[in-house]
Amino acid sequence: MKYLLLIHMNPDIWSTLTQADIDEVMTGHDQFIKHITETGELIRTDALAEPEQSSVVRVRQGAPAVTDGPYVEAKEFLAGFYFVECETKERACELAAMIPDAKWNAIEVRAIVHTQEK
Repeated sequence: MKYLLLIHMNPDIWSTLTQADIDEVMTGHDQFIKHITETGELIRTDALAEPEQSSVVRVRQGAPAVTDGPYVEAKEFLAGFYFVECETKERACELAAMIPDAKWNAIEVRAIVHTQEK
């Protein structure tokens, strides 16, 4: 089964971390990527730009309307994800708990119900 492990970031929490904490997170991601690559569970991982760099597109009355910034005002935002394939949801949750950000922020585990490959 395929899962997205969605990393939700709270900048208020991130700003309280020490440089040692931040280094731990970054090193932890390198170690986590190495681990799930070796186990064959990693499909893809990406970090996302901050919400202020995003655009929201809506089509109203047949015309696209584009606005700058995040979709909603919120304290947390989607910072990145790991796309993994593992046997069970329990294993996906185990992997999510290994993501270093889980120590300070939430990791959402979402099953993939449809995939369209190139």
